[in-house]
Amino acid sequence: MDELSACLALVRCNLPPTKLQDLLNHFTSADRVLSAGITELEQLGLNPDNIKRIKSPDLAGIDRDLAWQGNPGHAIILIGDTRYPQTLKSINQPPILLYAIGDTDYLNQPQFAMVGSRTPTAIGKRTAFDFARHLSGSGLTITSGLALGIDTECHRGALEGLAGTVAVVANGLNRIYPSSNTALAEQIAQNGCIITESPVGTEPHKGLFPRRNRIISGIAQGTLVVEAAKNSGSLITARHALEQDREVFAIPGSIHNPLARGCHSLIKQGAKLVETAEDILEELLPLVNFPSSSHTSAHIESSEIENSLDPDHQALLDSMEYEAASIDLLVERNPLNAAEIASMLLILELQGHVISENGLYSRIDSKH
Repeated sequence: MDELSACLALVRCNLPPTKLQDLLNHFTSADRVLSAGITELEQLGLNPDNIKRIKSPDLAGIDRDLAWQGNPGHAIILIGDTRYPQTLKSINQPPILLYAIGDTDYLNQPQFAMVGSRTPTAIGKRTAFDFARHLSGSGLTITSGLALGIDTECHRGALEGLAGTVAVVANGLNRIYPSSNTALAEQIAQNGCIITESPVGTEPHKGLFPRRNRIISGIAQGTLVVEAAKNSGSLITARHALEQDREVFAIPGSIHNPLARGCHSLIKQGAKLVETAEDILEELLPLVNFPSSSHTSAHIESSEIENSLDPDHQALLDSMEYEAASIDLLVERNPLNAAEIASMLLILELQGHVISENGLYSRIDSKH
């Protein structure tokens, strides 16, 4: 059996990651693992079920993987392949292979991971989009997990920048999960790459996502958490990043916002507090070749935008104080009635100064 088929067979054995790594360290190749004797495998601590899987490879599954690779834009990348992300090789228990759709050149571009809640606030979604667009425009390929919420906005923002995006998923690439991101995945395949370590046909399930997260952090130079509750899976990604000796960043939020508590916890543990994308770029400057014309110059400072507003709209914007506020609260803060404030908020929202969610309005600072 050739090395590619042998690696596919080992991946489909579904061995514990530490056991798989021990086997490859001992035998030096997947083919030698498959041809090893039962006694030798027992001496290495494998149980009868593990040995049975190794001695009875899933040949039909291997054929399915190879047939999938034959489609345009599909690739299976072994860890020794030059297309394999060099940063990922350095982590503990790196995947022995990756399934990929799209342009694999993106895998060795300078990458930056962005993750967060699947159920973010409106301001969190806007922040993720703007940061991803800015950082991509500055030369960082944005890596995320194709999940709903913050991940989706990170990919969308990155696609509007220069450096594209990489999506790391938990399931097999025969399907897109969640299905609502199918169109987004097609865009990523054109301006980036989608990767997984899971064989073709693997359905998404809860146990796969923590392992997926180590790839998101391991492939990147650093990880930014945008919004996350204290028990969020995004904090698993951040923990992997710390273990992999990568930089960890977090965006703070209101003390009243439960989706800020995970970020605040990370900051207490030493993550770098981020207010603008420049905070990230300054840290990663030695690792990235920036375009000659800074993407920052394309952004209008928030003070310039606000100075273009008439005094009444500016006063209403100032009264919001960067906290989500109801119309009733804004009536208390301004000498205006509810109808006048509602009309002004609509104008501010259309102009991009305010964002609304569930009857609450939040001010947007456009400087990222």
